[in-house]
Amino acid sequence: MVPKLMSEKEAIEKLVADGDYLVYECNYLQRGPSALIREVIRQQKKDLWVGAKFTWVAAALLVGAGCASKLDVGFFLFGPVVEQAIREGRVKAYEYSNVVMTNRIMAGAMGLPFIPVRSFGGTDGFDHSGAKLIADPYTGEPITIVPALNPDVALIHVHQADVFGNARIFGTGISHVESAMASKKVILSTEEIIDTEEIKRDPGRTTIPYYVVDAVVHLPFGAYPGEMQGRYASDMGHVIEVIGATMRGFIPQYLEKWVYGAASHAEMMDKLVGYQRIREIMSRATIKEGYGV
Repeated sequence: MVPKLMSEKEAIEKLVADGDYLVYECNYLQRGPSALIREVIRQQKKDLWVGAKFTWVAAALLVGAGCASKLDVGFFLFGPVVEQAIREGRVKAYEYSNVVMTNRIMAGAMGLPFIPVRSFGGTDGFDHSGAKLIADPYTGEPITIVPALNPDVALIHVHQADVFGNARIFGTGISHVESAMASKKVILSTEEIIDTEEIKRDPGRTTIPYYVVDAVVHLPFGAYPGEMQGRYASDMGHVIEVIGATMRGFIPQYLEKWVYGAASHAEMMDKLVGYQRIREIMSRATIKEGYGV
């Protein structure tokens, strides 16, 4: 095991390249790697293919910033900036469904080239995706198969991690383990750095193992403005602001304030959010023992 602790600037600079396929877990509003996504935008990465399952917000920000040129999405709800980019041919979007995208990640984690699914066949999305209809070799009945996903890089925000990348996530999730296992490079941001001896004392709580992780970034409130289960609630004023920006076409103004207006996540939290607002979102969280609090 080797230490992998680094800043968000160093991690994104080192591990995210132009043209990469990027996936993130969960999303911009619920335990998402929001600070890492803002750093991707801050560094102006280009031509990314983004796998966006359960959120439109981060994908819309990445398109609005000129970082993404392709989207695999679970549903369409992006607003005028993304819609215009699609109409003008600057962005290509491939629609699946939330469950199909999750199954594709699972197939990648299992080392499979594709996976059969019970949904998606017969839809309009089927015709604009990589899905195929084949005959089940056992029954002869038609079955839909979709290609596995093996992203170049996964961004995942966790409750706790040691410097080697052993990570703990508490509460509900979607496919954070599968995304880590399927991806070629994994960047973890974490609320808290804990000692490896603590990991060893209770290994059953380890969600993501060190050997699939390439970088660990200590980013308290790294899911902001979203919530972090058991630690802090979402900042509803900011959530309304970012959703309004995506739906009403004000993404450039949002990025100028919340991304380019600060050199780092820590500076953004200090100068643009402030201690009082942090206290408020922490006070509204359902604090639970064992959630790294």
